Amino acid sequence: MAYTLFYFPGNANLAPHIALEEIGTPYELALLDRGNAEHKSAPYLARNPTGRIPTLLAQQPDGNEETVFETAAILLHLADRHPESKLAPAPGAAGRGRFLTWLFHLTNTIQPEYRVFYYPEQHVTDPVHVADAKATAERRLCEMFALVDRELATRPCIAADHLTVADFLLLMLVRWGRNFTHPPRDLPHLGRLCAELLARPSVQRAFGQEGLGAPFI
Repeated sequence: MAYTLFYFPGNANLAPHIALEEIGTPYELALLDRGNAEHKSAPYLARNPTGRIPTLLAQQPDGNEETVFETAAILLHLADRHPESKLAPAPGAAGRGRFLTWLFHLTNTIQPEYRVFYYPEQHVTDPVHVADAKATAERRLCEMFALVDRELATRPCIAADHLTVADFLLLMLVRWGRNFTHPPRDLPHLGRLCAELLARPSVQRAFGQEGLGAPFI
């Protein structure tokens, strides 16, 4: 099975990129020129009408390509398409509900809050409130990561007792908070998991291919 992942270094493609490396399946990277808004161009919008990054092209057995966008959808698609990787409990298996719960919590609750943090001007009508919106988003994100840290006190990984694609998504989200006043990497259980993930060859390869340097998280 062959894939093409449209990406920009450090964007929401990082988690699917790690998953592809972990699975070990053939894939290609297609760099998008964000400086020239290539992700808003007609050819890209024809594949992903949201104009966001990433997008995955997945070759089907019949030779056709299937397009998948939204980071969590790509992660779930890859995990289910490669069950031998054991990166998600199989549909109907014990633990599938917990896995889906945390995968969707990360993508539906934590990830959207980052849009307020990084683009606060898009969430206020009066520019005078931009700084407050950004600060409030950082506070809320810190509260969310504290909850995740408490969960990790009871299990080695966030969504199961073993590594899943949800952990790659969590690592990406922790990275995005590396410049917080109180970065999530400093939380004890979350920091432990992130250190373990950063030691994995698949994670190191993905970071290297995207040209991401220290601080990694």
